[in-house]
Amino acid sequence: MKHTFKAKIYQTGINWCVDVPTEITKLLTAEKGRIKIKGQINGFDFTTTLMPVKNAMHRLFVNRTMMKGGKTALGQVATFIIEQDTERAVKEYPTPLILTEKLKEYQLTTEFDNLSASRKKDILKYLN
Repeated sequence: MKHTFKAKIYQTGINWCVDVPTEITKLLTAEKGRIKIKGQINGFDFTTTLMPVKNAMHRLFVNRTMMKGGKTALGQVATFIIEQDTERAVKEYPTPLILTEKLKEYQLTTEFDNLSASRKKDILKYLN
């Protein structure tokens, strides 16, 4: 389901962003607070993740490519059309055979298995 809203692009720190209305984010499914979306800014396609903000709405960060493609700028109001991105899956990396062999050789398999999912992903991504 697509959701449309207008928002003024503002700067927080070094980032440009807009706040997504709560009425919209309540209809989307968050994973660890984050919401993967795809959409358009003034007709320009993008994919990104809405970030939760403590005691506030979700924030949509607007990068230079989005600004240029959407023909907008800091301080201007842009039209956004967003929807949940259900197609973007977490990329998984295979475990190289040599890593498996070395983990067994040095009896580190359990330690590797006990690493957080993000840490294992980082290691496997580097090795691949």
